[in-house]
Amino acid sequence: MIEAAQFVEAARARGFDWYAGVPCSYLTPFINYVLQDPALHYVSAANEGDAVALVAGATLGGRRGIAMMQNSGLGNAVSPLTSLTWTFRLPQLLIVTWRGQPGVPDEPQHALMGPITPAMLDTMEIPWETFPTQADAIGPALDRAIAHMDATGRPYAFVMQKGSVAPHALEHASMPERRAHAAARATPGAAAPSAWPTRHDALARIVARTPADSTVVLASTGFCGRELYALDDRPNQLYMVGSMGCVTPLALGLALARPDLTVVALDGDGAALMRMGAFATLGAYGPPNLVHLLLDNGAHESTGGQATVSQYVSFAGIAAACGYATAIEGDDLGVLDAALDAARAGEQAVEHGGAHFARLSIRTGVPDGLPRPTVTPVDVKTRLMRHIGAMPA
Repeated sequence: MIEAAQFVEAARARGFDWYAGVPCSYLTPFINYVLQDPALHYVSAANEGDAVALVAGATLGGRRGIAMMQNSGLGNAVSPLTSLTWTFRLPQLLIVTWRGQPGVPDEPQHALMGPITPAMLDTMEIPWETFPTQADAIGPALDRAIAHMDATGRPYAFVMQKGSVAPHALEHASMPERRAHAAARATPGAAAPSAWPTRHDALARIVARTPADSTVVLASTGFCGRELYALDDRPNQLYMVGSMGCVTPLALGLALARPDLTVVALDGDGAALMRMGAFATLGAYGPPNLVHLLLDNGAHESTGGQATVSQYVSFAGIAAACGYATAIEGDDLGVLDAALDAARAGEQAVEHGGAHFARLSIRTGVPDGLPRPTVTPVDVKTRLMRHIGAMPA
């Protein structure tokens, strides 16, 4: 058994100072230790996949991070682990607890997940070893993890058995201050959906408002990223493929790690509905340099146009209730300007101290002959990291 401080300080000495996760009783000593150190950063994620995506965002900003989770939630992280961190080569250290370990008595809900946890990691091509339980084993284990991460650009996992870490009391915690809720605003609607702007119109306005030297634009999976690429393939942009719903926690991790940049997350209605817990996380932790723009066409357009339920949802109302600094929705391009202006308005940012949200209703439809990006995800990531100084040129 080790002390939490022994592992966390050894990790800190190797550059790990960003943490995100979902609690497990095995992880309590770690979380308590990290929460009490203002020089370390911990985000309580709504689910395990969001934790992985958030740490990936910090990695994109040039930091080292650790995602922590109970193995029962490993399934929630499969999508970003297989189509975000693996595809873009965004390495992170995973600490996955081993509930239901064969031979160790546990609750019935862990009876299947315990035995298959190693096989799940193997299937996802994530090398793993058991969490170190002796002080002199911590450094070598971390060094093995870092060697793999640096060589491959992909995650490495420690699987934590029961009783690996001694208890650590929580005496005080550095958590986000409770924020006053802003009122959601809605602009007057157009006469008919046929008068709504297109996705191309929205992206053209966003490109015009996001200078490449001070802004990063992260586009959600599907036609959003493809249209942005076709419109103007700039070095400050990243086009997600897969990991649906993860663009917002990815953007949150980057915005927290890089307060010198304005980070714009381009979301879709289907993706937002898939991971609505991210609204609460962005509301609690989102900094004023984070802008969340939701382009809502009411459909899963890239898969055949199946309808979503977005027409029944006030996304701005949800964002406001979750603690965003500003929240607006409508069918005029001006709502995009309002959110981007708010992010640049120091007075408003100081008053609320949070992220900014806009939901724009758009028409369905894509330009004829819409190309797929010819630049690979790894090349897009590398280009962006070099552009923002997170990776040597």
